[in-house]
Amino acid sequence: MEAYRLEIPDCPADAVRRLERELAVSEPLAQVLVRRGLGEAALARSFLAASELHPASAFAGIDAAVDRILEHVRRGRRITVHGDYDVDGVCATAVLVRTLRALGADVDSFLPDRAGDGYGLSESTVRALAARGTRLLLTADCAITAVRETALARQLGMEVVVSDHHAPRADGALPDVPIVHPAVCGYPCPELCATAVAYKLASAVLQASGGPQQEPEEDLDLVALATIADVVPLRGENRSLARRGLRALARTRKPGLRALMAVSRVDPGMLNERSVAFALGPRLNAAGRMHRADAGLELILTGERARAAQIAEELDRANSERRLVERQIRFAAEEQIAALGDRGAYVLAAEGWHAGVIGIVAARLAERHHRPVVMISLQNGRGKGSGRSIEGFDLLAGLSACAQQLLRYGGHRAAAGLEIEDARVQEFAAALNDHAASVMRPEDAVAVERVDAIVRGGELGMELAEELQMLAPFGRGNPGVSLLVEDARFRDGRPMGDGKHVRFTVESCGARARAVAFGTGGRLPVGDGAPAEATFTLEVNEWNGVSEPRLVLRRARPAASHGGIEDAAPAAERGDAEELVLFALD
Repeated sequence: MEAYRLEIPDCPADAVRRLERELAVSEPLAQVLVRRGLGEAALARSFLAASELHPASAFAGIDAAVDRILEHVRRGRRITVHGDYDVDGVCATAVLVRTLRALGADVDSFLPDRAGDGYGLSESTVRALAARGTRLLLTADCAITAVRETALARQLGMEVVVSDHHAPRADGALPDVPIVHPAVCGYPCPELCATAVAYKLASAVLQASGGPQQEPEEDLDLVALATIADVVPLRGENRSLARRGLRALARTRKPGLRALMAVSRVDPGMLNERSVAFALGPRLNAAGRMHRADAGLELILTGERARAAQIAEELDRANSERRLVERQIRFAAEEQIAALGDRGAYVLAAEGWHAGVIGIVAARLAERHHRPVVMISLQNGRGKGSGRSIEGFDLLAGLSACAQQLLRYGGHRAAAGLEIEDARVQEFAAALNDHAASVMRPEDAVAVERVDAIVRGGELGMELAEELQMLAPFGRGNPGVSLLVEDARFRDGRPMGDGKHVRFTVESCGARARAVAFGTGGRLPVGDGAPAEATFTLEVNEWNGVSEPRLVLRRARPAASHGGIEDAAPAAERGDAEELVLFALD
């Protein structure tokens, strides 16, 4: 049982009726829009249309980056695209490599090894690339903080262009090279993922080249993959790119992505954001987590179906291995949490934890315990850590407050990575816990269930389920719709999924609807027939060619528990049922 706080934002009835009338939508959908700050018809129409797009020229200074790239293309000089080992870094690298190949450039790529190289651009990599003849170092998803490393590259005779989306250094120092970065360059959508940044840069390069192809439209599938997998907020242009990109992904001609869908058992005709978050993204990430990130890059770039099928199978096996390792680490981490007791922030460390998996475990623990969690893998006197946070705590700011205990760190508010000496782990744990205690309010440590609409059982049909899809794609910044069902009672619970989950019937105001709850051990979270305060997501369930509305339980507690903080049955942790890319930076 987990504590949570029910939050029902104000929803003026006149605003709801006005949206119903002006947009010709149902009352529940109008409630959702009003409670999400979209009560004005023009704002709601814009959001539902998901049509916000901005030109690449909106990046201040992008022309300098484009000129530098095209100069090296024209002169036939070696260009190396330096990416990262997660989905966003791999896809961003692929976009730039594909574009440069299309222009006839001498281009290769480099993806760091998670265990051997660590995150980002390193001095050793710079020296190695210079020695092998790289003349232009073009980064993707890294290097906005690499002031010293980019300076070294220039000293060694390389030119550098940085494309990235991560937070710059706290002291404001930037590499003294052309930069394409949505926040640094004043782009109207500062929350783009690295692949979207690479896509915009590629578009500008193609346009300036004067060739027939003015925009890399075929790579919108990669933009959607990365936008969803990197968990950037799905609002503004990100929402538009994700929606357009999902359509492109469903009809992609890339053999690697088709093979990945096949091993993931994803039907292209039914592909949506959940397909990316639960199936495609984890398998692409598994390459860099468990073995070699360049397997994911090769998968995307190959034009051979047979080779694509081989790599996709390799990634599927790596993902299965990752899940096993994840469970083992998670059990050990839970034991440490139990021993530590309640804390403002958890720092957990052990010898031998897989550095490629601790980030996923940290995300799951942060979600379960509603505390920021940093997991550290120790080896040879040093530790590599990966942290995940909660809504009320800025993890990057927390690491900055503990900088004197760390060798290296970086990331953003929700996720970050670090390196530390073994001997300073306990000191760091105490410092981070003290910082969390000083900045977090009591309510920050309690999960919030925010209600989007209050509905009756008779409204929970296919018509509403399909209408709510107008709000998709769902994710960070645009979460799945939370429906509070009036006068709900649960009936006829039946275990499913080897006893891990339960299907049941919801009765409300004289109507009945089918529902499912994941991760409840096959039991109803509220007594059979007892009044329940329950929130659900209403979805269109596709099974064996049949479509039907289905309620998925988010949270439930006895209806007598009102206000304040109460024990509750939480939304299921999908666990083995589904794999969610919670955050991407390790």
